[in-house]
Amino acid sequence: MQPFSYARPTTLAEVFALLERHGDGTTLLAGGTDLVVELRNRTRRPTVVIDLKRVAELQPAITVSGSSMTITAATAMTEVQENEHVRAIFPALVEAAATVGSIQIRNRATLAGNICHASPAADTAPALLVYDATVNLASAGGTRSVKLDEFFVGPRQTVLRKGELVTSIDLPIAPERREATFARITRRRGVDLATISLCCMVEAAGRTRFAYGAVGPRPFLVADDTGVLADPAAADAAKDDALRRLIAHASPISDVRGSREYREAMLLVMSRRALRASIERLRAA
Repeated sequence: MQPFSYARPTTLAEVFALLERHGDGTTLLAGGTDLVVELRNRTRRPTVVIDLKRVAELQPAITVSGSSMTITAATAMTEVQENEHVRAIFPALVEAAATVGSIQIRNRATLAGNICHASPAADTAPALLVYDATVNLASAGGTRSVKLDEFFVGPRQTVLRKGELVTSIDLPIAPERREATFARITRRRGVDLATISLCCMVEAAGRTRFAYGAVGPRPFLVADDTGVLADPAAADAAKDDALRRLIAHASPISDVRGSREYREAMLLVMSRRALRASIERLRAA
């Protein structure tokens, strides 16, 4: 690990001043669970690390206002898991957050950091995508909001501009009935990246949304508006045809976690299971 300077600002204005002063040599620290590994492996070599944990505007908070929930950038996975409003309104996000690393990691890792790292296998990305999350960004020049489906560009790449950071994530609270299920497979139980991850949402109106991770250069969202997938009486063959059209958007590769052929086969199997679970949850709601 090479030497670097360390800063602990307490306001966003101080953060933006540091980013302006040090430019490309800066790295932001929230939970640090990914950053510490990168520093140790020397895949990241900052000259200045800016610790965001004392920034007043980013302090951990989950708030519900009107038809939206806001989760601030410093909110850890454990806080997402345990929040009563998240558990009641966005249960698939709770399921996804529970799979991130170990308990110790979830106590430190932040929801915002998980998406900013932009791993194709980011566990919370599929759930956030089906829930139509919006990412709020800020810089010295102002603020903007980006749909999560547009936030990811490629492996470890996002639309974040120089001098910009994530301040919070918004989740719209839908008035209609809907249920979602998160699922993933890994090489082993416990701490491991997903071989495949997905989230399925079924709406009472008949629309079905799937989001997939670890089967392409970025997590992605697809939808079926025909009503076939959401119909409990639809034939299995018709549902499989609809699912195949959706998973055709995937472009899995072979790596240490699984071959391309294995991922392609399991995509259909896991999609069927998540769809059935979401339909059952909707009928029981």
